[in-house]
Parts: sequence; structure tokens; C-alpha cells
Amino acid sequence: MIALFVFTALMGRLAYVQLFQGVWLTEKAKDLQSRIVPFEAKRGRILDRNGKKLAYNISSPTVMAIPAQIKNPVNTAKQLARILRAPEEKIYEQITKRSLSVYIRPWGRKISEDQAKEIQGLRMPGIVVTEDSKRYYPYGSLAAHILGFTGIDNQGLAGLELVYEERLKGTKGYVSFSANVKGEKLPFGEDQFTPPRDGLDLMTTLDYTIQTIMERELDQAVAQYQPENALAIAMNPNTGEILGMASRPTYRPDEYRSANPLIYNRNLPIWKTYEPGSTFKIITLAAALEEKKVNLRQGFSDPGYITVGGRRLRCWKGGGHGHQTFLEVVENSCNPGFVTLGQRLGKETLFSYIRDFGFGQKTGIDLNGEAKGILFRESRVGPVELATTAFGQGVSVTPIQQVAAVAAAINGGDLMEPHLAKAWLDPETGETLETIQPKKLRKVISAETSQTIRYALESVVAKGTGRKAFVDGYRVGGKTGTAQKVGPDGRYLQNNHIVSFIGFAPADDPQLVVYVAVDNPKGIQFGGVVAAPIVGNILDDSLRYMGVKKRTNQIEPEDTPLVTPIVSVPNLVGQDIDKIKASLYSFPLKAYGEGKIVIDQIPEPGKRVKKGSMIKIYLGNK
Repeated sequence: MIALFVFTALMGRLAYVQLFQGVWLTEKAKDLQSRIVPFEAKRGRILDRNGKKLAYNISSPTVMAIPAQIKNPVNTAKQLARILRAPEEKIYEQITKRSLSVYIRPWGRKISEDQAKEIQGLRMPGIVVTEDSKRYYPYGSLAAHILGFTGIDNQGLAGLELVYEERLKGTKGYVSFSANVKGEKLPFGEDQFTPPRDGLDLMTTLDYTIQTIMERELDQAVAQYQPENALAIAMNPNTGEILGMASRPTYRPDEYRSANPLIYNRNLPIWKTYEPGSTFKIITLAAALEEKKVNLRQGFSDPGYITVGGRRLRCWKGGGHGHQTFLEVVENSCNPGFVTLGQRLGKETLFSYIRDFGFGQKTGIDLNGEAKGILFRESRVGPVELATTAFGQGVSVTPIQQVAAVAAAINGGDLMEPHLAKAWLDPETGETLETIQPKKLRKVISAETSQTIRYALESVVAKGTGRKAFVDGYRVGGKTGTAQKVGPDGRYLQNNHIVSFIGFAPADDPQLVVYVAVDNPKGIQFGGVVAAPIVGNILDDSLRYMGVKKRTNQIEPEDTPLVTPIVSVPNLVGQDIDKIKASLYSFPLKAYGEGKIVIDQIPEPGKRVKKGSMIKIYLGNK
């Protein structure tokens, strides 16, 4: 009876193992008989809009241990520690783990070619040098906050590297081989190779040349003004494509471990919030024009202040601007004039436009860490809050919000979503797999209103506070901003401003909008003096690079002590040198050659240059 019971139990156990655990046990047996060596996939490249490589992978050897195959772990740990300059006890701990295979980390990851050759030359059992890769940023800190960086395992940790991690990283491959219980490779076993699948290439909207121009100008501004920080954004106003974006201070993505986290974790163009100052007046102007609350030819008298709710709100110009048209209110950035426009609109209408232009919400740009900014709650908006909001005080916005909003004001009225991803490409063939289309969020104002805004802002640059952004032939429009900063106690700081300028060109068909903000520059603190010329330089070089043709019908700049006028070069060819010297020409001359007659000149006749520029003349005898 007992024998029958034992026999029945054994048969039941055998049936359970065969029928219910057979497949599982077979797989476990295969696992014990095989070893796997992984191979990393190549991470997708990040390119600019013209295909220039901004980030890509380069070969980098990595050390891997197969603990079961290591015959002398003490000696192996000693040799590896010497070559890798690592603690011997830490190496020993890793290579004696109960694991099929293990990376020697962090010291064995991404090692030099010399270290790899030395390890391979020792032929230590159980130690394998595999082909790995690491991220390489060929232009150092260029676009660092946009590109971001990767970790030791090539995983995206910041910037575009993090946002598009899943599509950039690819899929790992591996080699598996048959092994005995000690982990040693069987001589007649089968090897199986599963190739890695590389990540997709990301083509961005960035333009390497425009990015370089922008960063050059920021570096010069930092050297000249020594600010706490500075930032710049360049965008195509018609599509929302970011052509350039940068901030200072910056860092190198491949050396982020040695950088201050407060630098690489703060992408200022999308993270920093502050009162915009007068650049925000563009929104008030757009709302007033769209609602037909103002005509730019209407008159306005500015005594230098306006009283609202018992408070006296002053204009930046002591004594005021006197009688002026509303076009001149815009040119002069006159606070009382914009308070009047805010009053005409009322808080419901003004704040409706502010929200429609995208303030108080994220723009949706494809980067992590974007801030929303802060607006007054309408229920708490009284006459004073309405007045200060109208000229850009008491609200908190981000630089990217301002760029997107002004782009909508000048592009015909369409609020576009800013973006950095342009297309996804096959890493092998370069074939475009997906194209990211521009995204229109909503219509904010009419095309007619937008045209009037462009005219008014071009007049600001030609005749008003933005004169230093004037670029001959490109019809630049724009607006200055000088905003006091709020201290920890909630009060405005003295002599501590964020000065800014937002400009676009050409005014008849905007192709580029550029914003620059400089935080607490040393010395003079006015957006028209500090930020405007920076924007002018970026626009000038970028538009010429883009091949944008110059216009002939721009508003001529006024001749003021702050701005050198643009004049045409006279034709001196064929004239007698003595008569030229006796004339009233305002150009300094530098003569070359012998003779009395001018046979050639540089610049050529008719070319427009700054008044006082030197003319080189070449002399000869006819």
C-alpha cells in the first residue's frame, strides 16, 4: 500500500514537471548553457537644418567581465585597477558578482584606446573589451542648453537628448554563445548575433551659422557689460522654427559633470521669468489697434506722468514728451500713452488678448523645464494693475513667450508653436522618415492690424528708442525693454534692470525675429543702448547669410547724437585730387598711387555707409 502511494506521488510529480514546468525548465537550461555579451546601439545624431552634425556618437571601448570565466580574480582585479586607475577592492567586488556578465563601472566605461589595447594584450580570462560608443559634441558649448547631454550609458539627461530619448537611443544588440557550468565557451557550441538597431537621426530647426552669430554676440556682450546672465532667441516668425537659442553662462555638454548644475539645469530662454518692460507694449498696441481703440495719427499730450487710482505713474523721460501722436507714443515708448490705451481697452479685453497671445501658459516648445509665467488674477486687477500691465510691469513672462507673441503680432496675426524638431531621418540612408509641420495655435489679430504694427515698430527703430538696431536696407522693426527686477523682499531693486530688445526684419515680409535680454549690465542700463545694437548685429549678419535681399523703401533714420546716419558714397572717379580736398565732402580719404586723377575708389559710388566712413581712392594720370 505504501509502495503504491509512493509510486503514485512520483508519477504525479513527474507529470507536473513534464506537463506544467517543462517549457520553463528547458529555457532555464538554455540560459545556464549560454552567455550573452550585449552591444550598444548607436545613438541617433542631432543635426542642424542643413545637415551639419551637432551631436553624434564616436567609438569608445568598454570593459566587461564574465565572472564565471575568471580564473584568478585577485590578480585580475589588481591588473584592471592599475590600468583603469581604479580602487582594486571595487574592481574585485564587481568581477566576483554572481552574474552572467557585468560592466566594470564607472572606470571601465568609455576608456581610451591605449587602455583598451593594454587590457587586450594581457589576455585575462573572463575579461572582454567590447565596442561601445560615447556622445561627441564637435562644437564644444555651441547650443549646449538646447542639445543637452547624455549619461554614462548614453541615456539622455537634458535638452533634446532627453526630450527625444526614445527615438534617439535605438535598441541594443548582443552576441550569445554556448558555455559550460563554469561559463567557459564550448568549442563546438553555436554563436548567435543579434545586431543592434541604431537610433533615428534628428534634424533640428537650428541653423549652425545663425547660432554661431548669436553666441558670438552674446560673448561680446558678456565681455563688455559683465552681466549676471544674458540670453538670445532667433525664430522664423512664420513657422515657429527656432533658428538659434543661447544663454550665458554656458557649459560643455561632454563635461557637464564638472559644471555648475545651476547653469546646465536652467535653460534661460524658456525657464527665466521676469517683468518684460516695454517690449510688452507691443501686445497692448496690438489689442488697441484690433479693437479700434486708437488711430496712430491721433494726438496725445504727455506731461511726464499719469495719475491712476491716486498713484502717479511716470514716463521714463522727465518732463514728458509733450504733445505727440500715438505713433510717436510708440516711438518714444511713452508710459502714460500706453496706460491710456489700457484704460480704453479695459481689463477684460486687455487680459483676453494677453492670454490669446500665449502669456500665462507654456508655449509648447519641445524642451523640458519651460515656465508659464505669472499674470494678475482678473478679480484682483484694479485701475493701477491695469495701468502697469499695459506698459509691461507687474506681469511675469518668459523670453520664449515674448518671441512667440511678437511673431504673431508681425506675421499676419497667427500664433505659432515654437519648435526645435524639424524631421526624423534614417541613420543609414539619410531618408526622411517624418517631417514635423509648423503648428498654428490660433488667429490672434487680423492681417491689417499686423501690418500697422510692423509699420509702427519700424518707425521705433528709425526714429524712436530702437535706433541702435537700425540696419540699412533691411527695414528693421522692434521695441526696447528696460525692466526693474524684484528683490527677495518683493520690492524693486535699485540700479538693477533686465534690458532687452526684440527686433524683426524685413518689415514688409518678416523672415527673422530676434530677442536679446541682458541681466544687470554694468554701466548704462537701457534696452535701446545695450540690447538694441546686439539685435541689430544678429539681424544684419543673419539676413545677409540667409540671402534676404535689401529693400530701398525703408523709413530713413533720424540724425541724432546717439546714431550715426547712413549716407551714400559720392562718385569721385575722374575728379582731380586737389579739387576733392578743397570740397566739403564729409568723408575721410586715404589715397594710394601717384597722379592727380581718381581712377578707382572703395567703397564704390552710391554704396550706403555710415557717415564719416573712410573712402580709399586710387590715383593715376589720364
